[in-house]
Amino acid sequence: MKSTWRRTDRTSWTSYQKLVNSLGIYHVSLNKRIPIHQKDDPMPNLPDWRVHCWILIHALIPIAIQQIYCSLFNRNLHPIAAFFLYSMAFKCNGIREIQILRQLGHRYGFLDGDKHFRDEVPDDCVAKVLYSLFSTATFRCMIGVMLSYRRSQLPSSLSLPWLVVEIGAYSIVLDFWFYWYHRCMHEVDGLWKYHRTHHLTKHPNPLLTLYADYEQEIFDIAGVPLMTYGTLKLMGFPMGFYEWWICQQYVVFTELFGHSGLRIYATPPSTVTWLLRLFDAELQTEDHDLHHRKGWRKSHNYGKQTLVWDRLFNTCHPRIEATKENADYDNPAIMPLF
Repeated sequence: MKSTWRRTDRTSWTSYQKLVNSLGIYHVSLNKRIPIHQKDDPMPNLPDWRVHCWILIHALIPIAIQQIYCSLFNRNLHPIAAFFLYSMAFKCNGIREIQILRQLGHRYGFLDGDKHFRDEVPDDCVAKVLYSLFSTATFRCMIGVMLSYRRSQLPSSLSLPWLVVEIGAYSIVLDFWFYWYHRCMHEVDGLWKYHRTHHLTKHPNPLLTLYADYEQEIFDIAGVPLMTYGTLKLMGFPMGFYEWWICQQYVVFTELFGHSGLRIYATPPSTVTWLLRLFDAELQTEDHDLHHRKGWRKSHNYGKQTLVWDRLFNTCHPRIEATKENADYDNPAIMPLF
């Protein structure tokens, strides 16, 4: 994957390349050192509570803004205003996470770093990747507002007991639909052509989460979330707007982190992580990295939130670096909040 634009004269950059640079959403700084580790070097553990704090604090910011508005003006936001507020928050949170992941990369290094650098966004795909980034934030929020936003429900109506249950259920149900959609994209002849582009990267970075054909993007952005929402509603979950918003922030955090390739012993946060660990069904950052690095048409590790369905259907790939023996709990990784 050829990418040279960041090393060329800035006067030759396109407006999209300048925007990537201005937002700081590149995966590494060219003038900063990246530590390189051997496969059996200890990996700093990232405690679950730190990641929960990061997600919840950023997810609660637009909810707090809306509640303040409701208290001051004694009325709730119009659905269109709510869409703009949460769509902007979605974009800001995604941008901030990519910036934080870059900091962590320079501090802790990357998986398979002794063999290969992380791939970069190809020169001719910067505009496409930016479009996909903002489309995801825009259309997912649009869907959420259309399906679950009610002006009669204030942010203070958020149900903490239901939220705890729904965060865990959302990740597992979403992963069921994603697992089969993803596996079919690999194994069905007519679908692989729509997924092949995403697999041109063997060592992805967070922006390459969105490096895909338009047909795949439709399912990633709307198809899988819609099926997840519908399934949970049929199962009797209330799925109010504010609970849905927080669940989505957990999902997008994992989508970006899972493509970061960070050499950190980290599990996607969930309220059922403790249960998944009992069955060795929790995801590690390396799992999706191996899906790209070792897989092509025939692959493994199809889940993106958990390993539940990969365990059940025997499609797991053995880990190389993120093994329990390599986990370093004495020197934990630190994810800055701001």
